[in-house]
Amino acid sequence: MINPEVVNQLKTNKEPTRVAVIDLGTNTFHLLIADIKAEDKPQVVFQETIAVKLGEGGIAQGTISRDAFTRGVNALKIFKEHIEHHRAVSVMTAATSAIRSAVNRKEFIDEIKSETGLAVQVIDGDREAELIYQGVRAAVTMDTISLIVDIGGGSVEFIICDKNRIFWKKSYPIGAARLFEKFHYHDPIPATAIRELQDYLDINLEDLHYQLRKYNPGLMIGSAGSFETFAALQDNKRKVTFERPAKKIDLEVFNRISEQLIKTTHAERAVMPAIPAVRVDMIVVSTILTNYILKKSGIKKMVLSAYSLKEGVLFEMGK
Repeated sequence: MINPEVVNQLKTNKEPTRVAVIDLGTNTFHLLIADIKAEDKPQVVFQETIAVKLGEGGIAQGTISRDAFTRGVNALKIFKEHIEHHRAVSVMTAATSAIRSAVNRKEFIDEIKSETGLAVQVIDGDREAELIYQGVRAAVTMDTISLIVDIGGGSVEFIICDKNRIFWKKSYPIGAARLFEKFHYHDPIPATAIRELQDYLDINLEDLHYQLRKYNPGLMIGSAGSFETFAALQDNKRKVTFERPAKKIDLEVFNRISEQLIKTTHAERAVMPAIPAVRVDMIVVSTILTNYILKKSGIKKMVLSAYSLKEGVLFEMGK
């Protein structure tokens, strides 16, 4: 995924190299264009996020629907225009859960290539977790063993680590889009569905429970996505940015917010300014999952990291 020629260019050029990183997620596609130079912090030139809902109408069947095809390709056409306008010399792409698990992923990738000229690379869950770690540790000071949680639409990555290394990592195909389709069948979500979801997590996260007991992390770091929404619901005045990429999430406040969110309807969530349209439905199952992990781990501190996969690519290149 990381072009060796660009890495060599970074090592030999005195001037920064302009690169573009595209994260093709299940709910959203992200574009980040930055100037990078070896040993220096990347300087952001441009960034954009487009909600594509790639998993809508097909993720439960392991496919990308025709409508999602169109939304995805159109988003990448827009990204390509920005890349050309800003004259990025290299483009790196990372396609994650929805694409890697789709039976028609080759057809989708071929159509992207035909329509935009962009070559999409699919990464596996382990690589996704590694890049998330690279991004998060540049945003958050991990003075204790920590648990990084990245709730995507198709998968959730759990990384137990400190600032120096990863102790354990795993990607699970239990992202918010999948959980929403499987358990959020009435609105507000009924108590029976919540119990079903918790039972499902008990079964599917058994090895995570073992690792939590083994390493006993003292800090949960929520990587972008749903955790940005939790932070905004807590305090929308303190924005996380590339320059200020971390924010504490008060657990007492989060507990009150989560109780309220779980009781809301789609219509009620849709008018909350802190909740982006793409997360109006899936924020409920993300909240239940977050509560579940906090309870199982016993962690009493939580922080938001605005850096995630795409920033991880940048920081890995600039080493």
